[in-house]
Amino acid sequence: MNARPATTSGPAKLEALGNGRFKVFGALNADTATDLLKRSDEAFKGGTALEIDLANVPEGDSAGLALMIEWLRLAKQRQQTIHFKNVPEQIAALARISEVENLLNGSGKSAAER
Repeated sequence: MNARPATTSGPAKLEALGNGRFKVFGALNADTATDLLKRSDEAFKGGTALEIDLANVPEGDSAGLALMIEWLRLAKQRQQTIHFKNVPEQIAALARISEVENLLNGSGKSAAER
């Protein structure tokens, strides 16, 4: 039998730790990214620096990477700095093959822009 168990990714959670620091819990994927973007938009307003800890993100896909890039865009638009801690390996690998890993690690430029 080739049946795979059904996976359900409940909503990812965003926890504010104060002083622009946040923790994300749950998968960053196509099932969770849009809702998390909506919830984070208001939470990220104000302040000049954001730090997002992804240590409690067990998995991610291209939608998770797209979410992180959108967070970067919003931070730039709001003249904020943003730092990602503990990026899940799946997302880091996608960033490498997409040549956007430098955006996530703080250099601000993709390989194509260098």
